[in-house]
Amino acid sequence: MANIEKAREEILSGSIEKTLIRLAYPLIINNLVQVMYNLTDTFWLAKLGRAELSAPGTVWPLLWFMISIGSGFAVAGFAMVSQYVGAGEYKKASKVAGSLYSLLLALSTIIAFLGILISPLALKFIKVTPDVYPYALKYMKIVFGGIPIALTLYAFNFILRAVGDTKTPVKVNILTILLNIILDPVFIFGLNYGVLGAALATVISEGTGSVIGGYLLFTGRVSIKLSLEDLSPDIKLYIKTFKIGLPASISESTNSFGFVLLNRIIYTYGTVAFATYTITNRLTNFMFAFADGISQAMGTMVGQNVGAEKYERAKEIAIKAMLTNFLILIFGTMLFIIFREEIFRFFINDPGILKESEKVVKYFAASFPFFGIFSAVTNVFASAGHTKKNLTLGLIRLWGLRIPLSYYLGKTLKDSAGVWIGMGLSNVIAALVGFLWFLKGSWMRRIVE
Repeated sequence: MANIEKAREEILSGSIEKTLIRLAYPLIINNLVQVMYNLTDTFWLAKLGRAELSAPGTVWPLLWFMISIGSGFAVAGFAMVSQYVGAGEYKKASKVAGSLYSLLLALSTIIAFLGILISPLALKFIKVTPDVYPYALKYMKIVFGGIPIALTLYAFNFILRAVGDTKTPVKVNILTILLNIILDPVFIFGLNYGVLGAALATVISEGTGSVIGGYLLFTGRVSIKLSLEDLSPDIKLYIKTFKIGLPASISESTNSFGFVLLNRIIYTYGTVAFATYTITNRLTNFMFAFADGISQAMGTMVGQNVGAEKYERAKEIAIKAMLTNFLILIFGTMLFIIFREEIFRFFINDPGILKESEKVVKYFAASFPFFGIFSAVTNVFASAGHTKKNLTLGLIRLWGLRIPLSYYLGKTLKDSAGVWIGMGLSNVIAALVGFLWFLKGSWMRRIVE
């Protein structure tokens, strides 16, 4: 409790810049290690070929779609826990955290079962090319079976970040990611499991992290302790969680389904275009590791300051985080453009993919800094508990802009360049709309009593 009180005081009254850095740097390290794993995964699978390389990228939006049903409620739990801590209501914060944990465990078990059942139909829906299909199906069934593991680990991260502890989740995540990096080549090549080995390595590693996270939460070895009583059903609290979390779940699921459709659009231009998209995602994730860490730390600070009704301080925190993100991503984008050929050749020396990557740089890369602003704005809305705003903003970016622009520009130009242009425009326009909405200040109202 003393640790929570100390962190709360710093978040509510300390130097914004110093506190933001203190909270952000463990998250940035965590994100970088996660990216290094993704890059390692991509590196090993690229040694098997284009089809194997494309399998995780194909499955990712489908997995995101299934997980998003539960992750929206994690967003609601984060908002309530952080705001209760900001208001000094620590017992209520523990009760919300416990309810979130048990709710996600129950939901994720159902989601995993349904996900495995629909796997073949889902892959056929997005028109996966025949060479990729068998690999994607194997990968998909394994990682869908691990959804309960992924969501309970997700809950552990959200709960501790909400109370201002960003270091402990990072230590657990780094352990799981390093284990994953070790297991990847062993399972893919040593045991000759190929793509299936990459999926098994992911589930085993996340399972280890989930067990450790649960142990820390229920033994009180972290700043918040959960009891069996906290896990007991609380209908009133569940109703409130659903009320706040449902828009976030709808937002996440509609966004993820939108990316499923985007995969379908990209696949119409062949495996080369999709493999290029997969590598591009891995590379941009490296840049966004810094911006996401800043946004996540900002979310903790905004949530607690909104809970304490310090709205102007919350706004100042958000603006400083957005400016930082924008500058970081400008620098990262410049490096991406300058060293584009060397970076792509590191993964796979494929003339078709190298040629396609020229279009990525020409039509898509300039929008990356704007996505940093968009990400920060959505984190502000989520941390304040105003999830309907996130839902609307997400629908505008993906369904109002990205999908129709990518589809029609691709058809009009009869080239994948149209897809990259559509994706870039969606980032820029959505960021500007989100920033103007943020400035209106309608999010400056807490959701807890």
